Amino acid sequence: MIKSFAAMLAAATTLAAFSPATPASAAELNVISAGAVRSVVGGMIDDYSKQTGHKFNFTTGPTGLLRDTIASGKPADLIIASGPLMSELEKTGKMVPGSRVDLGRVGLGVVIRDGAPAPDVSTPEALKQTLIKAKSIAHTDPKLGGTSIIHLMKIADGFGIRDVVSGKGVNATGGNDAVAKVARGEAELAVVLVSEIHTKGANLVALLPESLQLWTVYSAAIPVNSTDPANARAFVAALAGPAMAPRWKAAGWEPAAK
Repeated sequence: MIKSFAAMLAAATTLAAFSPATPASAAELNVISAGAVRSVVGGMIDDYSKQTGHKFNFTTGPTGLLRDTIASGKPADLIIASGPLMSELEKTGKMVPGSRVDLGRVGLGVVIRDGAPAPDVSTPEALKQTLIKAKSIAHTDPKLGGTSIIHLMKIADGFGIRDVVSGKGVNATGGNDAVAKVARGEAELAVVLVSEIHTKGANLVALLPESLQLWTVYSAAIPVNSTDPANARAFVAALAGPAMAPRWKAAGWEPAAK
């Protein structure tokens, strides 16, 4: 009974946190988002929809796919993307000036299947040996241009083992799919953004060593062709509000400013 009441109280607090900045009329918002924020923002959208009546059309994907989707002119009221991609978009004039809000930053980690021996990834040399010894490594298909695969190949280049790592690759549609492949035993390990680790049967071993880490800030901004910028801004305010900080932290995120 106590646990049930606590859960109800947490849900009520979450919904209440959304309401002050939310316009009264219901809306339908088109959101184009990086896959890294899918799990946490997806849950927030569910709560926000219950409170406001708003409906969301949520399109996600790795950086390359996101770039192509936006370039195609797909309708969007809100875009959530990595800092580098957001900077690209701002230079094109496609984003409303001053609308960008940093949501948080997330790092990369190594994932293994439940019950598998945990490899040592505590130092650059240990990570190198782990990549060399691994029988298979799941990662986003390089053609899709995901943040994690780009950085993994950069690390492999630095170690001088790019061909070794490439030869062990098990292509996935994104970090979430790479983790799922590890959980199903289709790959021994994966290197992904820690926010993408939420598949039962797979666990984070550790973050990459700090000297090899890539902390990526993700931001939300309003495109100039948004048909409902007011409601989009209200949702961003809710996402970035202090009441949501515990949910971001629980999903592996850190404050954008360190």
